[in-house]
Amino acid sequence: MKVPTVRGRTRQWWRREIRPLLVLAIILFSIRSSLADWNDVPSGLMEPTILVGDRIFVDKLAYDLKVPFTIWHLAEWSNPQRGDIVVFYSPKDGTRLVKRVVGLPGDRVELRNDQLIINGTPVRYSPLAADISAQLPVTERQHSLFATEDLSGHLHAVMAIPSLPAKRDFGPVRVPEGCYFMMGDNRDNSFDSRYFGFVPRQRIVGKATAVALSFDRKHYWDPRWQRFFRPLDTVGTR
Repeated sequence: MKVPTVRGRTRQWWRREIRPLLVLAIILFSIRSSLADWNDVPSGLMEPTILVGDRIFVDKLAYDLKVPFTIWHLAEWSNPQRGDIVVFYSPKDGTRLVKRVVGLPGDRVELRNDQLIINGTPVRYSPLAADISAQLPVTERQHSLFATEDLSGHLHAVMAIPSLPAKRDFGPVRVPEGCYFMMGDNRDNSFDSRYFGFVPRQRIVGKATAVALSFDRKHYWDPRWQRFFRPLDTVGTR
């Protein structure tokens, strides 16, 4: 009986154990890179729509198809719309961010005392349902103002924190072709296009569509069951 050498056993181990796992890993990471992904939210820059501890689902096929592990586009069939929540790479330092599309290519964007003005028309605001802001800690609610913002018929929650220094007046600026103007829903506590400028189309990873999972980090990671599998266009309006 022939006893396998160390080299032979290593080859068998590679073929039977390692290579199948490696192929599976490449397939899974390619899917995450090009088709669908999730994004953890460690900060409150999109509150009250997205809470700290949410894990959001990112549809990477919402607008285009990319080469895996790159931002190179193989095909495009749609573009972000005003009001969409998108994931993109910051033009400042490449950090992956989650923000809302406020300005489209060619738009004239302006902010006056936290009042958003698009193409010369002030955006409409109305009261926000109390159960939306109630998801935030009491201490945070006490120092914040809440409203429902209407972006061309796209209703969503926004908040302001008057005690914080922030860019409440900005512009007007014209959004260049092929670029977008992004803002966080937590308007006075968001590092967005007011600070780092316009976001080129090719840097957009995909559209954030739903809260997949949610855990309250300040209360021992308690699950927020009511937020599991909720579309983002509902968690911030009712």
